[in-house]
Amino acid sequence: MTPQLLLIDDDARLAAMLRDYLTQAGYAVTCAESLAAGRQQLARESFDALVLDLMLPDGDGLDLTRELRANPRTRALPLLMLTARGEPMDRILGLELGADDYLPKPFEPRELLARLKALLRRASPAADAELLRYGRLEIDLAARQARLDGKPCELTSYQLDLLVVLAQAPGRVLSRDQIMDALKGHALEAFDRSIDVHISRIRAAIEDDAKAPRRILTVRGAGYVFAKKQDD
Repeated sequence: MTPQLLLIDDDARLAAMLRDYLTQAGYAVTCAESLAAGRQQLARESFDALVLDLMLPDGDGLDLTRELRANPRTRALPLLMLTARGEPMDRILGLELGADDYLPKPFEPRELLARLKALLRRASPAADAELLRYGRLEIDLAARQARLDGKPCELTSYQLDLLVVLAQAPGRVLSRDQIMDALKGHALEAFDRSIDVHISRIRAAIEDDAKAPRRILTVRGAGYVFAKKQDD
């Protein structure tokens, strides 16, 4: 999956350079030149990480950091702060408000890339992690069991594997072909029924209301997405 990044910085020349550099490194980069434009992007889309300049024409990046950390939808969004101000207190305040990392200008794009990779590794459930937790739902890979509120969910082995594929890519729309590709190597019986039927049965096991799902969502004409935000 291509990591989706939002860069909020009013330095158009720097933003264009970083967008080109990070795009070549395999990232999809959306740029915003102000807090207002950044807020609009965050309201419309989900991102894997945010690179935020501290000094912007319509406000301070610290204000947006406060907002993001107070909002359950964006509380866990990896955030790397940029600033031309070299005061140690700025760095300390940014980190205390919830920034995950801090990079003073000027900087080498290669260092920014390395820091982003580290943030994304820490934020994403590792493929070999033994326990994935999403609100009231947890998936125990070692025990091969999904639990809702601590109670086991009735899933077949294949349905559990399908759930894991979705859960390890939260917020990403996966097509039926992508899901099938991720499940290659499973017994042939697994493919006798459509993905849709298996999704329906998974929902019956893990959703509070299978007719109004909040964990596995259908994106019409595109596939399925495992919701990043599931429980208030």
